[in-house]
Amino acid sequence: MIMDQAIYRDGTRGPCGDLSDELEGLRADPTGNDFLWIGLKNPTDAEFDLVNDELKLHPLAVEDAVRGNQRAKIELYDNTIFVVLKTLRYIESSSDIETGEVMLFVGDRFVVTVRRGEANPLVGVRHRLEHDPDLLRHGAIAVVHAVMDSIVDNYLRVDQEVAQDLDDIETAVFSGSPDASSTTIYKLKREVLEFRRAAVPLAGPLRMLHDGSRSPLPDREMRMLFRDVADHLLRVIDHVESYDRLLTDMLNVHLTEISVQQNSDMRKISAWVAIAAVPTMIAGIYGMNFENMPELHWRYGYFLALGLMAATCLALYRAFRRSGWL
Repeated sequence: MIMDQAIYRDGTRGPCGDLSDELEGLRADPTGNDFLWIGLKNPTDAEFDLVNDELKLHPLAVEDAVRGNQRAKIELYDNTIFVVLKTLRYIESSSDIETGEVMLFVGDRFVVTVRRGEANPLVGVRHRLEHDPDLLRHGAIAVVHAVMDSIVDNYLRVDQEVAQDLDDIETAVFSGSPDASSTTIYKLKREVLEFRRAAVPLAGPLRMLHDGSRSPLPDREMRMLFRDVADHLLRVIDHVESYDRLLTDMLNVHLTEISVQQNSDMRKISAWVAIAAVPTMIAGIYGMNFENMPELHWRYGYFLALGLMAATCLALYRAFRRSGWL
């Protein structure tokens, strides 16, 4: 679906007609930074082919965009920059992280944004840019910065939610709460892994954009803006990697606590079995009813057997209590 398309001249939005004619008009001025911005969401093959026929995008970039599910990256194709970004959405009700994708084609006087999934809508990005004509005057690369900045800012919000979930699980684990379980810890660890897959691969491409020796961007101001985004991303990556280590440690602690509890339970069970074994043994012996057992015909034999059972059980109980088994 084509969500929006517009021409931006001198930082101001204008209507967009036929793509070929508009591009030809924009390219007629080789010194300007005016550009065309087309926004797509979950496009069909026919919709994408329509845009591709007009803009002549690189086949390899088109293949990645059509197939989707790509690793975060920035690739240079002749005079086109192809950017893949992973978007995240935190679902409050289930504490899940939903992953989406945004792809950008940046070429001569045009930028195409392709969004897949519901995470990180780009409508707000377009509106904010349209209220900042000074930034729009930098050309199509300003759209790339605005989209990246929005996505990384959203990473920071997801980071805060994951940190809160981590604190809750940590409190539950070390307080012995029944809410702490291996399933809960492992589930959050899986969500952190999804977060890590989205954020970590983007660090290298972003470094390339703001590194003066390797950057394809001639504008120093834009490189500094990308460096600011990279700083935010690196902070998120540091947090995500620490979350992964903490969850691994918490899982080990939780499993150790379970093992210790099971050992304690086994000691208690063994102690009670040992206590119960004594009266069972005595009752078994005197339950054989041999004729030549003298106690069978003794007047107080029954009471002696019961007393022996009780005394032995009491002695064993006190011994196990002193040793900490009960």
